[in-house]
Amino acid sequence: RRLCFNLKKFNRADSFSMLRPFLIALFPLILIFGCSKDEIGEDPNATELFYYQSAQDSLRASNYAGAIQKLQMLESRFPFGRYAEQAQLEIIYAYFKSSQPEAAKSAADRFIRLHPSHPSVDYAYYLKGMVSFEQDKNFLANIIPMDPSTRDPGAARQSFNDFSELLRLFPDSEYAPDAQSKMKYLRNLLAQSEIRVAEYYIERGAYVAAVNRGRYVLENFQGSVAVPDGLAIMVEAYKMMEMEDLAEKTLKVLVTNYPEHGSLDKNGNFKRTGHKSGGKTRNWLRTLTLG
Repeated sequence: RRLCFNLKKFNRADSFSMLRPFLIALFPLILIFGCSKDEIGEDPNATELFYYQSAQDSLRASNYAGAIQKLQMLESRFPFGRYAEQAQLEIIYAYFKSSQPEAAKSAADRFIRLHPSHPSVDYAYYLKGMVSFEQDKNFLANIIPMDPSTRDPGAARQSFNDFSELLRLFPDSEYAPDAQSKMKYLRNLLAQSEIRVAEYYIERGAYVAAVNRGRYVLENFQGSVAVPDGLAIMVEAYKMMEMEDLAEKTLKVLVTNYPEHGSLDKNGNFKRTGHKSGGKTRNWLRTLTLG
């Protein structure tokens, strides 16, 4: 038994001795490849191209934190290099994808300020609009079916303005069609948000404020799906204030242009929409969020 044990011990030691030179040769390579991802900035001999290609690898792998680190290092070490401007542009996207909206906006504004004539500056404007477009989508929106028009419209309004600026400056940009499509969605969203506020005013008996909101939709969101709702709000508010002349004039516009609207019966007569205190259906979500 002792002889067998010693023989096994000898075989293991002999095998390690044979592998030892190979492991010693392999160790530096393990260090290089193991540290190159996270500690790329520690190599004083790394070239600008190496930083850029490494950042591209991180972007393709959706490692946006790593990409940001490498793009920042590239710009700091090679501020006037061949890839410096491109790094400033791509870090906007990396911030955007890593859910850092303020950093993305700041990076976009910086690029636009420093390179107003850059061939890809329209991309910076587009990303700036996209940051605001996605900003109001919080985790609750992915879990609970929520009406987007009930959220704070600040980010949507900012996104609309950013896309408008893109189309004004670069109407032929390759990003213009998508910006136009998103602006159409945002226009409807902002208009519906105004309608929600008007409905709240109706519930509270603030009929003058409701009329003003309805008129605002008519004047500023022509072509949106909320225009007939704005007219219906105005009709109801006028009726509640017993201003029958204005109610009839507004109703005539509604019937002429939107005869199928839900606030009208089959004969074109106006029917109450039920926007009054306690009129909304109570459900667990409305109760949980206090309306």
